[in-house]
Amino acid sequence: MAVDLVQMKLTKGNRYAIISAIFGRGKRLGLLMHNDLWSYLQNHTEMPKKLLSLAQKVYREIEPAVQKIEAIRGYNQLRVLDAFRTEGIGLYHFTGSTGYGYGDVGRESLESLYARIFGTEAAIVRPQLASGTHAIAATLFGVLRPGDELLYASGQPYDTLHKTIGLTPAPGSLKEFGVTYNEVSLTTESRLDIPNILAAIKPKTKVVAFQRSKGYTWRPSFSVQELGKAIAAVKEVAPQVITFVDNCYGEFVEVNEPSHLGADLTVGSLSKNPGGTLAPFGGYIVGPNELLEQVFSRLTAPGLGPDVGATGEGGLRLFFQGLYMAPHIVAESLVGAVFTARILSCLGLTVAPEPFEERADIIQGIQFPTQEALIGFCQGIQSGSPIDSNVTPIPAPMAGYKDLVIMSAGSFVQGSSAELSADAPLRDPAYLFLQGGSTREQVIYAVLTGILKSGQIGIDF
Repeated sequence: MAVDLVQMKLTKGNRYAIISAIFGRGKRLGLLMHNDLWSYLQNHTEMPKKLLSLAQKVYREIEPAVQKIEAIRGYNQLRVLDAFRTEGIGLYHFTGSTGYGYGDVGRESLESLYARIFGTEAAIVRPQLASGTHAIAATLFGVLRPGDELLYASGQPYDTLHKTIGLTPAPGSLKEFGVTYNEVSLTTESRLDIPNILAAIKPKTKVVAFQRSKGYTWRPSFSVQELGKAIAAVKEVAPQVITFVDNCYGEFVEVNEPSHLGADLTVGSLSKNPGGTLAPFGGYIVGPNELLEQVFSRLTAPGLGPDVGATGEGGLRLFFQGLYMAPHIVAESLVGAVFTARILSCLGLTVAPEPFEERADIIQGIQFPTQEALIGFCQGIQSGSPIDSNVTPIPAPMAGYKDLVIMSAGSFVQGSSAELSADAPLRDPAYLFLQGGSTREQVIYAVLTGILKSGQIGIDF
């Protein structure tokens, strides 16, 4: 049956006829309407009806926040698409290299693409960067010299950096190489304390560093605008100082990155946002040519710089495709985070950020009443994952952390934080940090499973 929808006027009387013409029969439309996420959960899982009813109500309530997330996603997706087109990325760029990696046009184009997207002169995007911590360490060792001071302006940094800096004794730390360290605590409202940051800058201060995300601390993550304000203030009183931002978990959450608002060096991990759940490993560092030349001397060797570093026979397609998919993946993660915050707050838990707060990264903090409830929730996240759903995570020692850590991550890429994961150091208070989610449906399913497995929160289902 052919229907000219342009000619047919949509009125109350013929609306059903038009829909019936499109879908064949009214009954079929009803079937489509009932074959959704909620009907699947109701008909194919053992989720309690009371919990599903609450979840549906929450999903309707967060619609305004979802619309804002989708708007940012759309802007960033076209911004990334435009960068790909401008750089002329082609199939031949996906081919990798072996040996020394001389003349790797794919690697060079990938780095040029990152520089364009982040608004910088140059970029380092290498599979040799094992993690975000490695990218940060390589950058700091590249630009700091004996006698220089590293000033962290966002309080004490993430646990895995303590040995890099020398806060915890370790061979090869910055402290061992004669680099001193200072930090500025946040304000009583957990914001950047700009007056005290400026007062802490001394003649030997070489790098002022900011950690954008909360890490394993119960404080807000910092928006690009807040970071930009602090960076501008630093540059006004000490233009020679290098401003550095650990951007992990924050990429594509907003329409700008810290590099767009004055950060000299911006660093992150491809296992997080910009890898788009596809990049198998690696990290990135973006900034001016002069500073990246110093970092390259540390990452490879003085005189070799960017010219070496093979990308492997597997090639670079997943790195390019992951970057292209990143705005979409980040948006799905954010929708999942807002849903998580809202439903857990409905069950009486304290969450940060709160459901309708503006977000600066993909991390959702959750405070549980007990460590047992936290562990149960983590185990529920794992059982709701596509990979290793039959595995039961338990607290265990982990490199770089002084506390036992529980980590649920049923991901295609080991430890990928862009895919759904939830982890926490086992210490009081019982704070858990959930991040990522390649699809909002998985986040919803896994979080509902986590609620049931926690056993000590909310109402009796």
